[in-house]
Amino acid sequence: MTWVVFDYGEVICTRTEALPELAARLGVPPTDFESAYWEHRDAYDRGISDATYWKAVADTLGVDIDADTVAELTRIDVTGWARLHPDSAALLEELAHAGTRLALLSNAPASFARFAEQQPWAQHFHTRVFSADVGCAKPDAKIYELLVSRLDARPQDCVFFDDRSSNIEGARAVGLRAYLWQGADHARQVLTER
Repeated sequence: MTWVVFDYGEVICTRTEALPELAARLGVPPTDFESAYWEHRDAYDRGISDATYWKAVADTLGVDIDADTVAELTRIDVTGWARLHPDSAALLEELAHAGTRLALLSNAPASFARFAEQQPWAQHFHTRVFSADVGCAKPDAKIYELLVSRLDARPQDCVFFDDRSSNIEGARAVGLRAYLWQGADHARQVLTER
């Protein structure tokens, strides 16, 4: 039985447009903010708290924040990643309607994971693995092995789509049939050929 596994960020959703708003909230230039935002993101995706993440970002930028600011930054950030790509949403609907077994494998902080679980699109996925919940992240072999175990599947039974080459390479090293995300039409072509 084949499983179709999707990444979330910039696959199911569009790239966040919240970074300028986040930068403005901290009163710093957008380019400086974006550098700090991504510098600490891997640790956030691997499970550090919202407060620890935003304090690290703020410290890098030389600004002070309080608990209310952490909550506001988290809300803005989650909202920024919440906009689905219409073509991807349509593909998920098609696959779910056809009875395809779907799984989600996302590098995401716990705050986003809890939000995502409540969204209608998430119900299409039989299994959802968020990196912060398991303390490891793509492209580590451990997270792919954990996914396969949860699916009770062989790696070669999983077709995986992700927008990052490093994640594709990590998945292939474990034995998943991984493809770089090039849009919903390309994914349909891959799945039709398979």
